Amino acid sequence: MQTEQITGFQIHRGLLSTEKQLEVAEVCREIIRSAPLLRPVTGWGKPMSVRMTSAGRAGWVISRGKYQYRAHHPETGQTWPAIPDLILAIWQSLDIWDRDPDCCLLNWYDATARMGLHQDKDEGEFAAPVVSISLGDPARFRMGGAERGGKTQSTILHSGDIVVMGGAARLAYHGIDRILADELPNPITGRGRINLTLRVVDPAVIR
Repeated sequence: MQTEQITGFQIHRGLLSTEKQLEVAEVCREIIRSAPLLRPVTGWGKPMSVRMTSAGRAGWVISRGKYQYRAHHPETGQTWPAIPDLILAIWQSLDIWDRDPDCCLLNWYDATARMGLHQDKDEGEFAAPVVSISLGDPARFRMGGAERGGKTQSTILHSGDIVVMGGAARLAYHGIDRILADELPNPITGRGRINLTLRVVDPAVIR
């Protein structure tokens, strides 16, 4: 396992073994079965190419063009499933914060999906780091600074890599340029990429 620092982003290469990745991928499928994937529509009226769902006390959604955390799945009306212990154990093993995350956002990328540069800024709690877990197909991850339009760098995230966004990187712009799918299925998801983002959320912003 190797750790890199890129503009404040801490990248743990290959932190999860293949066996652990397979276990996490299976609990992700359980989350999706309980809380079906959504394709949010942005505030500009454009459907996102990424599909998403959540686990935890709150799920990140786009509702009537507004980005917010909600206690219930917007289509089923059910509370989100609990964050699986297996995923919480990964957060705890990093020893980066004194309490567990409130939200595990699950993003599903097919071969054509992208994620534009954005900040994670709806949580109301910015001292706590954000943790990103990659499973499945590799992706080109782009990182910037706290201001839109500044200089960026990119790196390839592989299955089993974990990114910690804390300190100066907590409110830095970041996104996924493209998915680097091989012709053959990958051993973890078959096709596609799963990204899990673990976030601590101020209860006051949960609707």
